[in-house]
Amino acid sequence: MKVSFAAFYLIYAETLNWIVPDFHLDVCDFLEDYGTLGLLMMPRGHGKSTILDIYNAWKLFCNPEHLILHQGATDPDAYKVSRGTEQVLERHPLSNLFGIKKARGETQKWWVSGCTDVRHGSIHARGILSNVTGSRANEIQNDDVEVPSNIGTPEAREKLRYRLGEQSFILIPGGQRLFVGTPHTHDSLYTDIKKLGAKCLVLKMYEKEKRFESVSEAIVDFDPVYVFSGIGSQAKLLKEGINYKWIKQGNVYKIIFTESHYLIDVYGEALWPERFTPQVMEERRRECRTINEWDSQYQLHAKPIGDVRLDPDKMIPYDCEPVLRRANGRYIMLLGERQIVGITMRWDPSSGKLKSDISSVALVLHDDFGNKYWHRSVALTGEVVTHDPQGNIIGGQVWQLCDLIEEFNVPGITIETNGIGNFAPASLKGALKARRIRCGVNEVHNSGNKNKRILEAVEGPLMSGLLWVHTSVIDTPEEGENSSRQYKNMRMFNPAISDQADDDLDSLAGAITDSPERVGKIHRTNEVNERPNWRTDGGVAEATLDFND
Repeated sequence: MKVSFAAFYLIYAETLNWIVPDFHLDVCDFLEDYGTLGLLMMPRGHGKSTILDIYNAWKLFCNPEHLILHQGATDPDAYKVSRGTEQVLERHPLSNLFGIKKARGETQKWWVSGCTDVRHGSIHARGILSNVTGSRANEIQNDDVEVPSNIGTPEAREKLRYRLGEQSFILIPGGQRLFVGTPHTHDSLYTDIKKLGAKCLVLKMYEKEKRFESVSEAIVDFDPVYVFSGIGSQAKLLKEGINYKWIKQGNVYKIIFTESHYLIDVYGEALWPERFTPQVMEERRRECRTINEWDSQYQLHAKPIGDVRLDPDKMIPYDCEPVLRRANGRYIMLLGERQIVGITMRWDPSSGKLKSDISSVALVLHDDFGNKYWHRSVALTGEVVTHDPQGNIIGGQVWQLCDLIEEFNVPGITIETNGIGNFAPASLKGALKARRIRCGVNEVHNSGNKNKRILEAVEGPLMSGLLWVHTSVIDTPEEGENSSRQYKNMRMFNPAISDQADDDLDSLAGAITDSPERVGKIHRTNEVNERPNWRTDGGVAEATLDFND
C-alpha cells in the first residue's frame, strides 16, 4: 500500500494524541522527496529524531525490501533510532493492519516481514566510526554524526570525512544519502554537503535575527519578539516596557534600551513558540557558554573559529583594593561599595624554561551579582621550590605564591597538575605550613582543548559585561594603559591556533570557572598567623566603583 509520509505521520500522531506543529509537515514533505542527497538541519529539541523514527517505519511499510543503514555518532545513538523505528511499526495502525513488523534480528540489525534479504538488514544501526565494511543499503542516514567528540581537531574531522567517504562503496546504485543534524564546528561537514548540491531544509530557531554590540539603541526590519542580552549564566531575556521599548518608523523598528548592553540579539517569531517559550529559551541561552555554541545549536550557523576574538576592551577596568574586616564573628570583604563573597585562585605551574610557557597565577574575586574581578595576574619566576641545607623551604615560586595568598587572604587555590604541576601541590603545602598560612589546596588535571576551555570560560562574562579587570593587570608603569602582556595576549588570542601565548588566559579561565571559596573560610584548626583587620584604614584608599546593578 502506498501512502504519503505526511499522512503516515499524522495518523501516528493522532494515535498518540500529539499536537503537530506546522513545520513538522514541511519536514515530512522534504523527506518524502529529497532526491539522492539531502540535508535536514533543525535546532535541538525540535523532534528530528522522532520524525526520523516514523520516516524509517514509513519507508519499510511502503517497501519491505528497502534497506536502511542508519549511522549515528556512536553505536548507542544509532540503536536509539533502531528501537524507535521498531516501536513505531508495533504501534502504527497501518503497519498493524498490513502486518509490517519486525520479523527477526536484534537492535543492531533486523528485518521486517516481507523482506527477502538475508545479509544486510532492513535496519542496520551503527556508529559512524564503527566498521560497516561489507554492508549494502538503499538509503544511508547520517544522524547527528558531527559531535564535539569527533570534530575537536583537524585530524578527527578528517577521520570523520574518511568514514563518510566509505559510504559510497556501501550505497546501492541509485540509492539515497540523508544527513540530519546541527553544526558543531567552523569546518562543519554540513557545509561540504551543501556544496555537493544537496537538497536542503534548514529550519532555524528564529528565522529573523540581528546582532548588536555595545548599543543603547538598535534598528531592525522585523517585529522584535525576542530580545536577549549577553551569553552564558548571566544572559537575560529583556522585557518590553521595562528593559526596552520600540517604535515603528515606516518599515523598521527602533528599539530603545534603558541601559547600554555589550551584546544584544534581536529575533522574530520562534519556529515552535508553543514549546520553546521565552522562559525556556532564556534558560537555554544561559546554558550556552559561548556565542558560537548558541549560534550553531539554535541558529544553525557554522561559525568560523577564526572570527572569534576576546576583545580586552570589553573588560571593565577598576583601580581599588579589597578591604577585609571582621565584625560580629565573621569576615566581610568590600571592593569599593561591592561586597566580595568568594575568591578563586588558579596556578598553572611551569619551570619557566619553555620559551612561551610561564608559571601563571590568576586571582579572581566574585560578588553576589555574578561579576568576576580579575584582580591579579602574576608570572612566578625561578625554581618551583628552593630549600636551605637543612631541607627547609625558603623560596621559589611557591614562596612567591604564599606572598600573594597571604596578601589577599586567599582561602583556597587550585593547581593544574599537568606536567610539572604533579609535584607542585605538595611543595605549596609545605611552603604554606612553613609560613603558617591557612589555605586549602585543590588539584585539577586538564586534558581537553585549551582554546575551547578559554573561550567557554571567558567569552560569556566578557560579552555580558560581567568581567572586570584591575588596572595592574592591563597597564604597565613603563608604557601606560593597555600595555601589559595579559592585555596584548587577549587581544591576539586566536582559537584556531594551538601554539600561542595563552598561559595567562588559561589560568584566568580556571579561576573564573572554579567554585569560589567563601571569604574567611578556615581550612585548618592549628594555630596560624591570623589578621582580623587584614587591611587597616591607614594607607588604603577605598575607591567607589560606578557599578550598574
